[in-house]
Order: sequence, then structure tokens, then C-alpha cells
Amino acid sequence: RCALLIANFCALLIADYSNPPFIGKHYQSKQQREDLSFVFSDLKSSSDLDYVTAWYKIAADYITINKGTDVAFVSTNSITQGEQVPVLWNYLFQKYRLKIFFAHRTFKWGNEARGNAHVHVVIIGFSISNKEEKLLFEYESFTSDPTVIKCKNISPYLTPASDIVISKRGKPLFALPIMRCGNKPSDGGHLILDEIEKNELLAKYPSSSKFVKTFLGSEEFINNKVRYCLWLKDANPSEMKLIEPIMSRVQKVKEFRLKSTAEPTKKAASYPSLFFFISQPDTNYIAIPEVSSERRQYIPIGFLNKEIIASNKIYIIETSSMYLFGVLASSMHMSWTRLVAGRLESRYQYSGSMVYNNFPWAENPGEKQKEAVEKAAQAVLDARAQFSNASLADLYDPNTMPAALVKAHQALDRAVDLCYRPQPFPSETKRIEFLFELYDKYTSGMFQQIKKAKNKKVIKASTGE
Repeated sequence: RCALLIANFCALLIADYSNPPFIGKHYQSKQQREDLSFVFSDLKSSSDLDYVTAWYKIAADYITINKGTDVAFVSTNSITQGEQVPVLWNYLFQKYRLKIFFAHRTFKWGNEARGNAHVHVVIIGFSISNKEEKLLFEYESFTSDPTVIKCKNISPYLTPASDIVISKRGKPLFALPIMRCGNKPSDGGHLILDEIEKNELLAKYPSSSKFVKTFLGSEEFINNKVRYCLWLKDANPSEMKLIEPIMSRVQKVKEFRLKSTAEPTKKAASYPSLFFFISQPDTNYIAIPEVSSERRQYIPIGFLNKEIIASNKIYIIETSSMYLFGVLASSMHMSWTRLVAGRLESRYQYSGSMVYNNFPWAENPGEKQKEAVEKAAQAVLDARAQFSNASLADLYDPNTMPAALVKAHQALDRAVDLCYRPQPFPSETKRIEFLFELYDKYTSGMFQQIKKAKNKKVIKASTGE
């Protein structure tokens, strides 16, 4: 069967498609999922991998037997980002002792296939021999010639760093406010209202206004769209019963949950007036959309009022810290996000457990440095406020981003960078290299010392609160 997969791969290369099978986990056929399961028979989480990774496993088996052979593949760049990295590369490093000896970082590859498809790809060369000099090719833009970087080691994120792999972490590296997922309805849509439904309810039952809240997910937050929800937490049952449309919707939620095949959802039928999962803060909070366009230089984040209900498509941090907001809105955090976050198609798919909890914060920023970040962060919010009718999508579109906002972000970037070191970062690669070295420091030697001395696994970090 492995031989058949290799034959199919070679056939694809010489066919008019002229590229490997770049198929993510969400788009694989039943047969392709079975192929992956067969090839990675000793890896439980192979279902999280892109289809092209099967050829990495087959090639690793081959070069283990035929020593001295080197391999290189053009691949989807998603295998060097997010949750696929610990699954694939931990496996390859530990089982085969593979080393990456050259790599081309993400570039856009067009071909003469039907529709002239363009995909974002990487090229990775690997071997079981550890070559003394390794080459990393970096592209400033998708149309530029690459810059060649000589490295001692190339990480699975295609950076000049050790073979360090970022895995999910339940709590932040530092003693910081917890990031959690927003509120999940699991209601069949019966607790959610559009503008017309909201207006009809309030017109007939004005007393229901106390139960109707603005409800935002990533799409609504970024694009100035509004939905509403019935928020019946702590609602008086006698008042609810007087509003027939609310009781009708609650009954439909119960029926929906009882029909579910998921046991937790079935159990939630015992409280049909409430969201399945509730995490709404009691104070104003920072909101980070789960999904955001990769075209943006920054993920649009912001503060939301506690009366606005965040859906499970938004990550929330219950804090008013301008310093924490400033760092998360900076290029420093974005550099980390681009590498560590997952992807939904090509869009960023943020994750608290992968990105925020693993982010290496500045070690010991001084009060003046933190104040500078706070001031610059406020300037970003002030620049946005100058265009109050514009959505975050408009403000952060690279073609329409106002000059005032660009300058405010650049000032914020400089302020955040100075919390880490006095010298500027000459390139994105240098910034990433620095962050990985800092992460390695926090998770190896420093943590070992802290564990021995205090039996603790987190580092205290000031958030300016």
C-alpha cells in the first residue's frame, strides 16, 4: 500500500496538476483519511495532519534503510504552523532523528493547473544525517527573491532555532490573567436573535429588554455586524414565564439538546434557558477573534463592555490592563502568532492554549518601559476612534488602514520591542529567533531552577494592573 501511495504521488507530479496532494484535514476524503491512518499506524493523532505528511513518513522509512539519501518536498505551509507541528515533527524527530538541512519559508506558488491555482507552500529538505551547515531561504514578499541565511539548525517552524516544538499548555507561562473561550450556546440557534427578531420581541414585550444582549463572534466583532441573544442567566422564572416567545425558544433548546448524540449536550437539556458553556466576565474585557484574515499585519483585538456577550468564536481576558493589550496588539505577539497559531484555510486561527499560554513575555520590563507601552496602546485606540464608523476589517485592511493607525502601531511596536531589548530587530526572522530562544530559556533551564527552588511552574509577570 505504501508503494501504491508513492506511485500515486509520482503520477500527480507528472500530471497536469504538477503538485503534491495539498489537502488539509478538513477536506480529506474517507479514503485519504484511511491512507493517513495506515501510513501513521503508530501515531494516534494522524487525523490532525495534512495529507502530504504521509510522504514525509514514507520517505523517513526509506532513508532509514537507504542511508545517505536526502529528501525534499514542496508542501503546504500549514505543516510548519500551529498544532500540526508537535504532532508531525515530534514524531519524525523522535522516531527517525531527522534533521532539516535546508528550507524555503512560505512563498506563493502558482502553476499551470486548471484554474491557475495559487497556494502558500514551503520546501523542506531533510535527512537522517546532521549536516554541518544548513540553509534557510526567506522571502520578504511573495514576488521577491529569497535571502539565504546560514544556520546551525533549522527548527520545524523553519526558523534558525533548535528543534523546539510548541505544544498546548493549560495555563500561561507567566502569572497572567487567564485567557478563556467565550460563551457557547449549543442551542440549535434558538437563543440567538437577528435584528428583526429582536425588534419584534421588544415591540410586543418591552419587559423582555432586560433579557436581550448584544452577541458577538469573530465575524461580528471584526465587521461591525450585530446579533443578539437571550441572556437568561439569573433571570427571574416568574418574569420569563410571562413572555411566551422566550418560553417557546427555551422549549426548542431543550428539544434540540435532547436529540444530540453528545452526552454533555444532552445533560445540558436540564437547563435549557442557559448557554451550554458560560464564561462571561463580570468586568470589561479584552477580546481576540478566533479567526482573522492572514492579510492583516495585526489581528484586530479590543476591549468589550461586560454587557456584550462574547461567543465561543472570541477569546476573552478579564482585564483592563493597557500594558497587556499593548503587547498582544504588537508585532512581537503577531510574529509569535503567525508561527504558532493554527490555520483555517489560510486565515489565522488563534488559540489560547497554543498562542497566548506559550507566548514568551519580556522578562523584566521597567516601569518606564511599561508606561511607554500603555501610552502607545492608548494611542492605537485613539487612532481607531478617529474613524468611529469604520469596522475593524476596514481599519486593518492593508489597502485602507489609515496612516494615523499605521503610525500608532509602529510606535507601539517600538515600545514593546524595548521591553525585550534595546536593539531593534532587523527582520521578522531575527525577531522570531529571539522569541524562540527566550521560550527555550523559560521552559528549560529557568523552569528547572524555579521548580527546584519553589516547586512552581510559572513566572511572575507584571501586566501593569
